[in-house]
Amino acid sequence: LYICVFFIQFRLQLFTNSGKVCSKGAFNSCAECIVSGPNCAWCKKLNFTKTGEQEAVRCDTQENLKTRGCSETEIISPKNIQQATQKKPLTSSSSGSSDPVQIMPQEVKLELRPDMPETIELKFKRAEGYPVDLYYLMDLSYSMRDDLERVKSLGSEIVRVLQEITGGKGKARIGFGSFVDKTVLPFTNTNKEKLKWPCQDQNVQCQPPFGYKHVLSLTSEHQKFNDMVSKQFISGNLDSPEGGLDAMMQVSGRIGWGNSTRLLVLATDDGFHMAGDGKLAAILDPNDEKCHLDRENLYTKSNLLDYPSVGQLAMMLDKSNIQPIFAVTENVKSVYTELQKMIPKSAVGVLSGNSDNVVKLIKDAYSSLSSSVIVTHDTLPDTLSVAYKSNCPGGDKPGEEGICDKVGIGQEVTFYVQVTAKECIKPVSFNVGPRGFTEKMRVTVTTRCECECDDPPMKDNPHCNGKGQVKCGTCSCEEGYLGQRCKCSAGQRDEEQLRRECRKDNGTECEGRGDCVCGVCQCHETEGGKTYYGTHCECDDEHCHKYKSLLCGGNGRCRCGKCECNPEYEGNACHCKKSNEQCKTGQTVCNGRGTCQCDQCQFLFLYMEAGPFQKNCSQACPTTKVKVVDRLTLSTEAKKCEVKDSKNCWMDFTMEELQGFDNYSVEVLREQRCPEPPNIVAIVAGSVAGVALIGLLILLIIKALIYIKDAKEWKNFQNEKKKSKWTNVSSIVH
Repeated sequence: LYICVFFIQFRLQLFTNSGKVCSKGAFNSCAECIVSGPNCAWCKKLNFTKTGEQEAVRCDTQENLKTRGCSETEIISPKNIQQATQKKPLTSSSSGSSDPVQIMPQEVKLELRPDMPETIELKFKRAEGYPVDLYYLMDLSYSMRDDLERVKSLGSEIVRVLQEITGGKGKARIGFGSFVDKTVLPFTNTNKEKLKWPCQDQNVQCQPPFGYKHVLSLTSEHQKFNDMVSKQFISGNLDSPEGGLDAMMQVSGRIGWGNSTRLLVLATDDGFHMAGDGKLAAILDPNDEKCHLDRENLYTKSNLLDYPSVGQLAMMLDKSNIQPIFAVTENVKSVYTELQKMIPKSAVGVLSGNSDNVVKLIKDAYSSLSSSVIVTHDTLPDTLSVAYKSNCPGGDKPGEEGICDKVGIGQEVTFYVQVTAKECIKPVSFNVGPRGFTEKMRVTVTTRCECECDDPPMKDNPHCNGKGQVKCGTCSCEEGYLGQRCKCSAGQRDEEQLRRECRKDNGTECEGRGDCVCGVCQCHETEGGKTYYGTHCECDDEHCHKYKSLLCGGNGRCRCGKCECNPEYEGNACHCKKSNEQCKTGQTVCNGRGTCQCDQCQFLFLYMEAGPFQKNCSQACPTTKVKVVDRLTLSTEAKKCEVKDSKNCWMDFTMEELQGFDNYSVEVLREQRCPEPPNIVAIVAGSVAGVALIGLLILLIIKALIYIKDAKEWKNFQNEKKKSKWTNVSSIVH
């Protein structure tokens, strides 16, 4: 592992220190070259390629092309182009009727080479007096009756605080809405009397339950807020979780949001229903993320659509630049703290028993949200990537978002937005900007995938054999002509057919050692100055076996990768003399028991009724007397041997040398020691038992998974049952 880590670090360091690199490939045009990598450039110089070279050599780094004689003016290497537009300058505060400008630039057009990143400097400056819209969304279930009485007189105080925290110049507007829950079982008691009067106390004013009601659109008239809220009454429902997410989804729609900081205050003392809970009331259609308010500003599809998921709500709030503030009681703080982690630019504050501290809570939450600037972008296609840095503390590391904390009013910060196109794409636009603000920078991206070589038009260019025009240093041939200089008449064949004739076994064109011209390989020179040859340039005379650092041992010549030895030599490197001198003992070669090959004895082995001499044993070994016996009886001078035959059996025999040349007596033991054959019955029985055991284990695993799932669902059901407050028709509701 340590070796691997060291090797990777070494390669990374080598890559870092090696400068710009352009990958090699079969690039036959300038366009193919520049899209292959951001460091690749193309030389448009005429006659830049040597005889036998492919046009791909024109594609390299600028430094390498200059080294090979291509001048600066002859090198094509498109750069990124950035054009920024600022319609309005940054402003420090709101002036008159015009809205302050907090980002610069407001529009950027990029022309990018694939894989070449481009950085945009996005400046953001918090303006004093930036407009603020606050929508107060209140839970009107029965347990919130004390809080409602307190909120009825908060309009002027909330507006005053909003103006104060925006520098006294802000245009603060306030709106109001309320919610309870879906008016179907098991969320609400559907008894007719309970639908008319869901409250437990007959002496308080009470209104029928509802899903969500938009009461007051955003207005700067704080007295109107007090008047409208004072007309609201408490309501009730059955279970503890409320329809808060349902209401927030509707608030993200058409309630009069302006070009401002948008705050949504959710005041509640209980948890919330979410996607899937609607199935308890047989509501199966998912939330469609649309606004459904009638003329009386009631949510009309509360009992038809399921609650939204947290992901749906987070997406809609982000899309609408709404920053939620969860003003909740202590008993559910932990629930909404977890929700805050899943919804960007949100805050949680704890309400007092009757909401006395709601104004301070809003002030603290707004200060926290507005001082944290998070820059992000719309959804992008897979072909684009965006990364962020900033000049804020800790902003030097690239990330998926740009984050600056504790940004004060009038303070300017800079975000570095790096945009990269991974390939050639059609024009695409997206928005970049700080979360919670309506101002965005519009970015439009196109790609530079063509070369601008400015070639003078010349019909029948002599460089192209009068059959084409020069484009970026190469010939663009007329129809019916092919090749580097348009010298090949294609006839009825297209270029691909001609190129196939230059490929051996569908391999590399001319084995990578030549050019395909009119379906025939024109071979390149070798490193040693000779020329590759063969139909597909597959042969050369420089790559054969060597002996003592000499090609073919100096005793032959290399021909198409193989050594052709001189008459007196042999071996794959011509390193052996054709002589028996090194194998002789006296006058006998290998003691008459083998042959001399490359100065070494290769012995002949004898096998009884097996091996290479099985069919002509007696003719191959006429001086050997073989006798098959039940017991070996030769004298003690005989050597006892054993050998494994072609059937994998051990054969025991004794061998005694007799008088005379190449004369032997051999006794072979009749009984051979063979391995026991496989037990077919045991194998089949074991296989069947193994399959049965595996099947049984799979069934047990499936059964266990089903049991675990059922147990989990039963536990969830029991928990839900404990949370639910089931009552009879005359019971008192929540």
